[in-house]
Amino acid sequence: MKKYRIKNRLRFITFITAMMLVVSFSIAGVFNIIEVHSTEEPEYVSVKVVEGDTLWDLAKEYGNADCDIREVIYDICHINNIKASDLRAGQTILIPVN
Repeated sequence: MKKYRIKNRLRFITFITAMMLVVSFSIAGVFNIIEVHSTEEPEYVSVKVVEGDTLWDLAKEYGNADCDIREVIYDICHINNIKASDLRAGQTILIPVN
């Protein structure tokens, strides 16, 4: 069996530290441990639902025009903890505008 000797201790420790960092960030990336959050505060408009309103109509009228309408509807449902079928007249919901 071949034996190895460490000739430069500083270079060896630097290499091991770099490898540990690479492996740590790789594992974190694979398991989605590191999350990136926006520093921008989200803005919402409060809307009272009237008879005949649908999430699609409200998202088109009040939501961000640059986003896909389906994403806006998903965000509305997520923020208000509702499903599209739960929308009732008289409800007040928050709609993201940015």
